[in-house]
Amino acid sequence: MSSSPEGSLKMASQETSATKTGATTQPFRSGLEEYERSGEGRPPFVLTYAEIKLLGIAGVGFFLDAYDLFIINPVATMLQYRLYGGGAMPANLQGLLKAAANIGSVIGQFGFGYCADAFGRKAIYGKELMLIILATILCITTPTGSLSPAGSLIYLSIFRILLGVGVGGDYPMSASITSDRAALRKRGTLLAYIFANQGWGSFVGALATVVVLLCYKRAMDGEGETSKVDGVWRIVVGLSLIPAFGTLYQRLTLPESTRFKKSQQRADEAELDDLKSAKDAVDAEVASLSDRGKETKQGAEDKKAHFREFARYFSEWRHAKILIGTCSCWFLLDVAFYGINLNQNVVLQEIGYDGSTGTPWEKLFKVSTGNIIITALGFVPGYYVTVLTIEKLGRKFIQLQGFLMAALFLAILAAKFTTLNNASFIVCFAFLQCYPAEVFPTRYRASAHGLSAACGKVGAIISALVFNTLTETIGTPAVLWIFFGCCIAGAGFTLLLPEVAGRDPDAVLAEELKER
Repeated sequence: MSSSPEGSLKMASQETSATKTGATTQPFRSGLEEYERSGEGRPPFVLTYAEIKLLGIAGVGFFLDAYDLFIINPVATMLQYRLYGGGAMPANLQGLLKAAANIGSVIGQFGFGYCADAFGRKAIYGKELMLIILATILCITTPTGSLSPAGSLIYLSIFRILLGVGVGGDYPMSASITSDRAALRKRGTLLAYIFANQGWGSFVGALATVVVLLCYKRAMDGEGETSKVDGVWRIVVGLSLIPAFGTLYQRLTLPESTRFKKSQQRADEAELDDLKSAKDAVDAEVASLSDRGKETKQGAEDKKAHFREFARYFSEWRHAKILIGTCSCWFLLDVAFYGINLNQNVVLQEIGYDGSTGTPWEKLFKVSTGNIIITALGFVPGYYVTVLTIEKLGRKFIQLQGFLMAALFLAILAAKFTTLNNASFIVCFAFLQCYPAEVFPTRYRASAHGLSAACGKVGAIISALVFNTLTETIGTPAVLWIFFGCCIAGAGFTLLLPEVAGRDPDAVLAEELKER
């Protein structure tokens, strides 16, 4: 997986020779290696061209993640009019439809993350985007005219699960691709920029819904053809294919990062030295590692070797407690985060944008407008506050205060749910939309990041499936108090995590290997 020093010198020599002789044929150069040597002269949030290019390639994934995950809110409302004449959708099918993408994400996040560490980023990156494209096309082919309402929702949910596998796979892939190439002093800022694309994905999704609805106003509102909403949701879902196709080639041709190749080589060498010191007990394994340094193993063997290394690394408490911390924090955050955002109709009802009055088109338009208000006030500003402050305040502080602030505003919402005026309710809800993972060594980063994110999606699935039932049983304020408890617990688990600002996990791992 890693190249030898002699091979690297040879390639460098060939490139220099080609330049001197004016040769027109040169090796493929992405321009992204410059990003790994980012200069010290400017503030972390000021980007170079190479950094912007990288963020464009990796950021589209997070944009599509949010777009595809949250677009199901207005789509579900539209399907009520298309399939049930505006009546209520069965609670179990509605829960399945909203949880489907998150179910797939659990598989994709750990699966793609693990494969990225075992086989290399270059071998895997872009495949998750191909899966997103395929699943999106299959989703918009849902035969609502020939299947029963329940059959249509099940058909769509199945391919939303497939979509979720691709969307989930992008979390560890894009985050690791960026972190692998980031200069240490601005690694957090670049990751914050990447995650900020989730805010834009949600905002653009809401905006696209409004624009497409306006295009259909005459047919749906003027001529009373409510069934035309079938075209609205397909267009809104299909629009995500534009950035997906626009980025696919760049992902498939992105070279392996220098840091990842070095981490593979360094870990192999350290492991070999460690094993040689225990001569009789590990002769067979030393031979295996020596062979691995000389030739590329078969894919299955690579996967098994990486699994053994991954399990051994996290069997130590100092590493396990960090993984427990990231998994628990992400789980607890997503219980509250997705519980609210996948059920924004509850919030929209309180601010007067639930679409309870007017014609079908007017109801849909009000819901879409309400989604834009919530997203614009919360998602987008919250991410960029983090971009500007993450290197100064530190990741641990930001995550801790994020959980505590979310808990505070959830408590206000729960206590004053029926008495807040519209403006107060919007402000409180907007402050809930604010979060990191750069603590793991490059060799295990994608696997650990994917496992943490997968735990988060388990929390999201639980919220999606039980929110409506709990709301009907114990009331919305009581559910908000449960989310409050999740945020307080999340703040507690944050204390297990080290501050990672200025911390190089690869250097920490190298020191640990020397201690052995």
